Amino acid sequence: MAAYCRVSTKQDEQLNSYENQVNHYTDRINREAGWKLVGIYADKGITGTSMKKRDEFKKLIRQCKRGKVDMIIVKSISRFARNTLECILITRKLRDINVDVYFEEQNLHSIEPSSEFYIAIYGSIAQSESENISHNVAWGKAQSAKEGNVFIAYKSFLGYRKGADDKPEIDPEQAQTVRLIYNEFLAGKSLQQIASNLTETGVPTPMGKTVWQPGVVQSILSNEKYKGDALLGKTYIKDCISKKVIVNAGERTQYYVENNHPAIIDDETFALAQEELARRASKRKVKQIGSTTEQGKYCGKYALTELLVCGECGTPYRRCTWTTNGKKRIVWRCISRLDFGKKYCHQSPTMDEKPLQDAIMQAVMKVVQTNPHVLQTLKMHIQMGLGGEAGEDESMDIQIRIAQIDKKFKDILNSVTAENQQSLLADPRIGELMSEKRILENRLAEYAAAEQKRADTESRLANLYTILEGMKNHPMEYDDRMIRKILRCVVVQTKQRIKVIFIDGLEMEVEVEQ
Repeated sequence: MAAYCRVSTKQDEQLNSYENQVNHYTDRINREAGWKLVGIYADKGITGTSMKKRDEFKKLIRQCKRGKVDMIIVKSISRFARNTLECILITRKLRDINVDVYFEEQNLHSIEPSSEFYIAIYGSIAQSESENISHNVAWGKAQSAKEGNVFIAYKSFLGYRKGADDKPEIDPEQAQTVRLIYNEFLAGKSLQQIASNLTETGVPTPMGKTVWQPGVVQSILSNEKYKGDALLGKTYIKDCISKKVIVNAGERTQYYVENNHPAIIDDETFALAQEELARRASKRKVKQIGSTTEQGKYCGKYALTELLVCGECGTPYRRCTWTTNGKKRIVWRCISRLDFGKKYCHQSPTMDEKPLQDAIMQAVMKVVQTNPHVLQTLKMHIQMGLGGEAGEDESMDIQIRIAQIDKKFKDILNSVTAENQQSLLADPRIGELMSEKRILENRLAEYAAAEQKRADTESRLANLYTILEGMKNHPMEYDDRMIRKILRCVVVQTKQRIKVIFIDGLEMEVEVEQ
């Protein structure tokens, strides 16, 4: 006989501590006639939704396979696993080698006939509770981000420490390392050279390690927190089962908080670092399957990297720096022409950056100024393209009903005795409740997705409308962020002429003054 214990949260530790569970099972097993304690396996502070990081649990399973354990006692199905599928698979494998799992709270032995039915029901309830908790936590984090509350993981964030007022304050020694990284990078050193130098001089990494990696250096160079700002919602958890961290590429709303804490790096230096990161990234190329020419790797700094295309061959343009007589000149050139000369593209012109940007802004201004209806039409098309109908949100009612169904499940199961277990299998209420719950959970997921889409849309529309209204009477300087939001693409027709295509499909041809 072996026992398995798990506590997953600080709250759980307060109410039913790890030590109490160990003491309980030691006493329980020693008191039972015919039971012999061979070990207590306990995972402390580990989630039950996945088996991946439960080392003690995996050790217990290995002992079962070796014939050292023929019965496992555990408080409840939710302690054993909150992932219903894994719970069933594990109990099946153990049953195949004649290992019983006794769930105290449910008074259920996994080796008994029809036990899997009860495990599935109780397991689904436990998993549903985990999913509801995960949903509520995610909602709470989203609301906190919306309100501009910034969380900083000081243990892994170089340059800052928690101040007396619980707000971030600069750590002078670590801040010196941060400034060194920015200075050396802008001086021309590679990420690898900077990492090697920091390793050789014995500077600890943000995690306190001795060896620096280029990726860590890059993360410091691209982190807006070093200029006192904070972008919230960079990543999100896919679901409570896989716990996979997904990089937020626009699927969910992000919030930008300015001047949240003291800056280590000034705005100008940070901007220069982002430009240099983008410049170096633009030199690397990736070959797309089925294409004749190579495409420039995505560069988030410059909108035209995504938007500017050659009118002759359709290949994107790349930003280049030319130096003549010691003077730098920023130009845009067709990637196909750059890589293969005139083999695939014969006439693509080289475009100077400043006149090109001026021409694009000229097109934008013409659209919002020449026709009083154009601005409203553009807004309408934008809304049609980005928006969606908002229906009545019944998610709260659905959550209440799911909770009621879970309670009914528990009431039905608690009323079962050893004598009438078989009759429960034919109880029509079970199937009806499970079917209703599945339908409600699907509807709840649809509401959550719709709500996220509406929030994203409202945020994007508000930004776009502000931009468009500001341009109506006041000329604006070229801005990559704005251009990325309102344009679909820019086609280079000749050195003197471009076609600007807006996200609503409206096209405007303008001259480029050289």
